[in-house]
This record gives sequence, structure tokens and C-alpha cells, in this order.
Amino acid sequence: MAQAPSEQYWYNVKTGAVEFGYASPSLDRVGPFETHEAAEHALEKLRANSAKWAAEDAAED
Repeated sequence: MAQAPSEQYWYNVKTGAVEFGYASPSLDRVGPFETHEAAEHALEKLRANSAKWAAEDAAED
């Protein structure tokens, strides 16, 4: 069973730091991630998802 979001890791896009729980305002963080390591790679995951979605949108047009 997954942990509550308040008990998971988040990536703070403003500071570039990984945080546990709700340490910063929601506008500054992305996640949640189950592990510290996964949160460290948040920007890579966001870029990959954006590229995937852009390709899917282009294929629909």
C-alpha cells in the first residue's frame, strides 16, 4: 500500500532540493515520489513525460 503523500518525497523546483513531506508550498514542489532517489530524478521524469505527451499530441493532429 502506498504511503500518504505527506509521508513521501517531493522535489522542490524552486530550490532543487528533495524534501520529505509538505516542507514547502505546493506551487514549489512536484511529486510525490516513493523514494529520495526517485525525487532526485524528478526533472528527468518531467521532461520525459512532456516529450511523450507532445509526441502523442502531434500524432493525433
